Amino acid sequence: MFGGIALEIWVGTGLAVMVLLLLMSTMARLYRKAGPHEALVVYGVRGTRVVKGHGTIIMPMIENCRELSLELMSFDVAPQQDLYTKQGVAVTVEAVAQIKVKSDLESILTASEQFLTKTPDQREGLIRLVMEGHLRGIIGQLTVEEIVKQPEMVSDRMRSTCADDMNKMGLEVISFTIKEVRDKNEYITNMGRPDVARIKRDADVAMAEADRDTAIRRALAQREAAVAKAQADQDRVAAETASLAKQAEAQRDLEIKKAQYLEVTKKQQAQADKAYDIQANIMQQQVIAEQVKVEQVEKEQQVKVQEAEIQRRERELIATVLKQAEIERQRIETLAAAERQRLMAEAEGRASSIRAQGEAEAEIIFKKGEAEAKAMNVKAEAYQEYNQAAVIDKLFASMPEVVKALASPLANVDKITVVSTGGDAAGLNKITGDLAKMAAQVPALFETLSGMPMSELLGKVRQLGDKAARPEAGNGK
Repeated sequence: MFGGIALEIWVGTGLAVMVLLLLMSTMARLYRKAGPHEALVVYGVRGTRVVKGHGTIIMPMIENCRELSLELMSFDVAPQQDLYTKQGVAVTVEAVAQIKVKSDLESILTASEQFLTKTPDQREGLIRLVMEGHLRGIIGQLTVEEIVKQPEMVSDRMRSTCADDMNKMGLEVISFTIKEVRDKNEYITNMGRPDVARIKRDADVAMAEADRDTAIRRALAQREAAVAKAQADQDRVAAETASLAKQAEAQRDLEIKKAQYLEVTKKQQAQADKAYDIQANIMQQQVIAEQVKVEQVEKEQQVKVQEAEIQRRERELIATVLKQAEIERQRIETLAAAERQRLMAEAEGRASSIRAQGEAEAEIIFKKGEAEAKAMNVKAEAYQEYNQAAVIDKLFASMPEVVKALASPLANVDKITVVSTGGDAAGLNKITGDLAKMAAQVPALFETLSGMPMSELLGKVRQLGDKAARPEAGNGK
């Protein structure tokens, strides 16, 4: 019993759900929504109403609805026939118009009465005819200049003129823009020529005036540049003169300093050379002394080596002849000791000889350096006492050499061919005469070199001989 009741409850619930779903599906199909770009015009037993921005239920069989677009309509307004202006000039005008249905309920109802059953093309065709008619009337009231130069004024007139007709159709003109105005007689093209000519004339005048002003300013600038250049040249010459003077002074100071440095350098170089020679002699002596010491050390090491060798031999003899007789051992030791004494004596003798030789060589070098120093001092004193008489003596001593040098070309002659043409100076007499003349020129040569007559030169030689004799006499006493 309880099972039958539960089954009936479940069946009833399922049927109720199915009915509810069926009702919801039906209501969904009957519910219509209007988007922001459209309006629903509902008509039926409840009359005509407009739904915009929300939804409504359309009762089947007693109500119906249509959609009316509220979107902007844009189309070209370009009459095929020519439009005549106030001046009688035929022009062709192309414009673009943007029109839409007004948003108020009355305008939507009016537009639905006019266009709800028409296609978009039919609707635009009707609107275009109205717009072209109004455009023709407005163009006829204006001149070509006004149309071309004031297109905004034409657009404003078009919107104000079409407003009444558009309101009657539930529409409004959002914008009206003229794209192009042209004519077949080139009126518009020629219309700008006077202005172009005037503008070109003004431009030419302005350019001429600009060229004139430019030329004047260029001349002024060139003059100022020339004046500035002349002043700059004067300043440059003055600066160069001052610079050259300073350079000359600096060069002079530099040359003076160079001469002073050169003098000091030469003095220091001479001192350094002399000190170097002295130091070289000292170092040479030290080197020789060190060589002697090295040889002495070598000899001492040789003596030590020999002593070590003797000891080794002693140990060897002791190890090899230990079993021999004591007499033989003593004899060998005696011989070894004697040999050692002999070698040591010989080594000491050699070392003493080498030491003595080194000391002798060092003494010789020292004496040699001292003698060279004394010779240099004597030579310096001799040069200081070398007077004019000594120079004359040298000249006379060199006279035979000079004559020999003059006659040396004849010594290279292998053969002489003499051609006599008569006269006293002919043949061999000519050769001997030339030789005598060459020898006679020698005294004149010596007078030129010494700057004294020959008689005075001979007197100087005699004085030189007397001076040389007096020291000898003094030494004899």
